[in-house]
Amino acid sequence: MFASSRFALRRRAVAAAGTAAALALTLAACGSSDDSSSMPGMDHGAKASAPSSHSASPSMSDMPGMDHMAADNGLSDNKDGYRLTPHDATMPSGKRAAYRFTVNGPDGKPVTDFAVDQTKRMHFYAIRSDLTGFQHIHPVMAADGTWTADLTSLAPGSWRMFASFTPDTGTGKGKDFVLSRTVTVPGTPTKTPLPAGAGSAEVDGYTVTVKGEPMAGMAHPLTVTVSKDGEPVTDLQPYLDTYAHLTAFHEGDAAFAHLHPTTEVNGEQGGPDLSFHAELPTSGNWRLFLQFQTGGKLHTAALTLPVG
Repeated sequence: MFASSRFALRRRAVAAAGTAAALALTLAACGSSDDSSSMPGMDHGAKASAPSSHSASPSMSDMPGMDHMAADNGLSDNKDGYRLTPHDATMPSGKRAAYRFTVNGPDGKPVTDFAVDQTKRMHFYAIRSDLTGFQHIHPVMAADGTWTADLTSLAPGSWRMFASFTPDTGTGKGKDFVLSRTVTVPGTPTKTPLPAGAGSAEVDGYTVTVKGEPMAGMAHPLTVTVSKDGEPVTDLQPYLDTYAHLTAFHEGDAAFAHLHPTTEVNGEQGGPDLSFHAELPTSGNWRLFLQFQTGGKLHTAALTLPVG
């Protein structure tokens, strides 16, 4: 009898809680709907948008990938107390140069303990404002926390430098960060028009084909196929703990997106088909850079992917 009564009481408590939750949702729905900061990621937008007329629509946070819309695009130099601090605001043009920086933690001191991600403790990317000159580097850290990224020749113009890392201690332990700063390369810049959208690209005799129709703010799969002379390539070598590394940058603001591979490394040779998990936060053209390795040589293919 005691067990039965206790069960009845618990059931009534659950029902009461459900009623209270439903009432709270009803009151929230009746409140103001024009505060964009209540939507995950919207407080980072550059312009305020008109409120939606469809108040019954599901919130953006219920849609896969929408909570990452702006927070993880890498366009800020600080997040959660972590700050990218470069040594220089300009870089020389036409020659190799070293870009030095630290990642300062919430205490203001350089972070020196980083977790390994895809075999490296730091992934560094350089891209010019017109999405040319892509470089993916794995810099070296000194004992004081200063990282040095050795860059090849930079063309005049505005460049954005991205640092992708995961602290292994402190309040950000285990959390992925992508921070960036712009750098000016002196000289007269020549803008290169972004190539039109295409499903394939050629590099070093290889053909890279991308299949998939990603939608902005939603998770979608992408399949990449590598071929040569019309034949499938099956001798892709492991590179950064995968058979291919895929990075994307958005036309106009150079927002960053790392498309995570879902094809597991199984042996010393892979291909021709590779799968990726794509979450591209905004619509427009994205410039994709696919890096893969054969015969000990690294190849980088680039193509433009329109996203609706």
